[in-house]
Amino acid sequence: MIAGAGLAGASVAVTLREAGYSGPIALLGDEVTPPFGRPPLSKTYLTGAEGLGGWYVRPAEWYDRNGVELRCDAAVSRVDPDARTVILGSGETIRYGRLVLCTGARPRKPQIPGMDLPGVHLLRTVADCDAIKSAARPTSRAVVVGMGFIGSEVAASLRRLGVAVTAVLTGATPLEAVLGGEVGVAMASIHREHGVELIPGDQVVGFEGSASLERAVTKAGLVIECDFAVVGAGIELNLAPMTGTAIALDNGVLVDAHCRTNVDGIYAAGDVANHLHPLFGRVRVEHYNNAEKMGGAVARSILGNEAPYGYVHSFWSDQYEHKLEYVGHATEWHRFVVRGSVEARTFVGFYVRDGVLRAAVGLNRGGDPELDEQSELHACQELIARQTAVPIKALEDESVDLLGLLTTT
Repeated sequence: MIAGAGLAGASVAVTLREAGYSGPIALLGDEVTPPFGRPPLSKTYLTGAEGLGGWYVRPAEWYDRNGVELRCDAAVSRVDPDARTVILGSGETIRYGRLVLCTGARPRKPQIPGMDLPGVHLLRTVADCDAIKSAARPTSRAVVVGMGFIGSEVAASLRRLGVAVTAVLTGATPLEAVLGGEVGVAMASIHREHGVELIPGDQVVGFEGSASLERAVTKAGLVIECDFAVVGAGIELNLAPMTGTAIALDNGVLVDAHCRTNVDGIYAAGDVANHLHPLFGRVRVEHYNNAEKMGGAVARSILGNEAPYGYVHSFWSDQYEHKLEYVGHATEWHRFVVRGSVEARTFVGFYVRDGVLRAAVGLNRGGDPELDEQSELHACQELIARQTAVPIKALEDESVDLLGLLTTT
């Protein structure tokens, strides 16, 4: 039984079947669409450039054809590990043999006066995105709250649709908390160049309007007239079904290197899983690539594979004509080393801690580490996996082939 019918949960089911598992599989969720990847909701689906069909984990008919019971009206509200049952929101109780927790997350809804006014939007589901698309008329005015990945991508998409965008962020620059100040400055210049008004170091403390949203008010006293707002204030994990049970929770569902919880027969994957990574220690990752690959790792673990889940994480972000690619995992670093030019917005940046490469980011450079084994970022992925010291000068020096470093480290 798989609790959560998103990308991670569907990846578990698909990998089980493709690996030859012939037992019953139930995939329980509460979205009307077949399981899909969410990246286009803030990008190409939002702008109307792409539908969701290409992002389905498998076409809708695949589930029946492969004996996977996909239920889109069956969110799990409670897990009972002692009885080996789950209780659905409807009250229905279902027994399981093994259980995979892929309950994911929901957008955090900050306690801001006026959050419930029509015109104030969060983004997670197709319905959320459709509501934003309906509001995003050319010449309309939007406030974007927060400039993490969701806020940054939504701001870029709204500008493509001709919407006037004012973005309010608590930090100094977009994406600074994840990518650091130097990359943040580059991203800020990109957004400003495309017409986004950035208000850094401030926060929205109220939404106002009579029948619907008309303005946002910031802590610094700014009053921003607007037609709608998109709030990207982070996520809240869907841990309620497991709370109060024997399943260990701490910033997610704690799992070991094989994606197993502390309770026999229960696993976790995706946004909700806080996993013990062989390189990075305890990490919880909220990106598409991890959900897909961790779902597969859970399936293999269920089938007896003893290899730890050691994926060197990667993710990407498309904003306007610019592409960010990132590999590794770094929450702090001693040096940020650049190959290329931040000012020209074409560079690879290296996050180095204790002389070891922990992560790398490419802006309009570096290639896709998942698809191109000759790319700079794929070389970085391999260097990160080795965890051996890399000379700073070699990282900076354009004449040094990063792939060549693999033979010398």
